Amino acid sequence: QVQLVESGGGLVQAGGSLRLSCAASRRTISNYAMGWFRQAPGKEREFVAYISWSGTSTSYTDSVKGRFTISRDNAKSTVYLQMNSLKPEDTAVYYCAARSAPTYSSSRYGYDYWGQGTQVTVSS
Repeated sequence: QVQLVESGGGLVQAGGSLRLSCAASRRTISNYAMGWFRQAPGKEREFVAYISWSGTSTSYTDSVKGRFTISRDNAKSTVYLQMNSLKPEDTAVYYCAARSAPTYSSSRYGYDYWGQGTQVTVSS
């Protein structure tokens, strides 16, 4: 079983930056593809970014392309989400998730383990 813990959220002004971290414990995440999702109040959880187990393949939802960057350090069992040029509509709870299957997925149902989430609030 993989335990995931997100950190790095907070309050930032529009145009600012944050870097989220997702640290794994109990098991290494080096064999897992990883994803970041977010959920705003009253909305469904949505896909933000994906990274393959090796880090060679990434994918983003259109609304964050060019602003967010997903990366991973398997030696540290940690995944990152660098968020630049933040907008008020990026406000949400951000979750990291681990996927045991070796293929790409942007569906929340394709991920096996989830963190507890970290709040990101972007003020206008």
